[in-house]
Amino acid sequence: MSTKPTLHLIHGIPGSGKTTFAQHLEQETHAVRFSPDEWMVMLHGTNPPEQLFRLQHERIMALIWEHAGRSLRAGCDVILEGGFWSRASRDDARQRAKEFNVPYKLYALSCSIEEARRRVLARTKAMSPGTLEITGPTFDFLIGKLEPLGRDEEYIVVQGGKADRSS
Repeated sequence: MSTKPTLHLIHGIPGSGKTTFAQHLEQETHAVRFSPDEWMVMLHGTNPPEQLFRLQHERIMALIWEHAGRSLRAGCDVILEGGFWSRASRDDARQRAKEFNVPYKLYALSCSIEEARRRVLARTKAMSPGTLEITGPTFDFLIGKLEPLGRDEEYIVVQGGKADRSS
């Protein structure tokens, strides 16, 4: 008996360990992983202007959703490490899972803002491959965009990007 593929959604602030966790999950589940940041860097470099970023992020997400749907229909698990900062983006992802007729898992990465900021600034200084440049003021701006998970949202808490998942 075959099981349905799963849509894995990774929620967290910059520096919370989304990519580390997603890469571990990718190996563990043999899933197809999609990272909007990696696509943005490949197409537009590490520091695209804000206006270009907003427009291109929407286009990248449309392409990712198209390919995620194809992968799910082919029977592959999919990991989206887009952050899902807004309730609307999480609601949209849940609706897409319903339309794809697959279960989803929402992972909420737990990390202090201070630790996340330290990680982001260190990562930007090192400019690891596939990394967007995020300065201190940009980090602060992005933190202000995060909408907390609602009480009615089911999720799995992940501590700091490590694979020690708990409910």
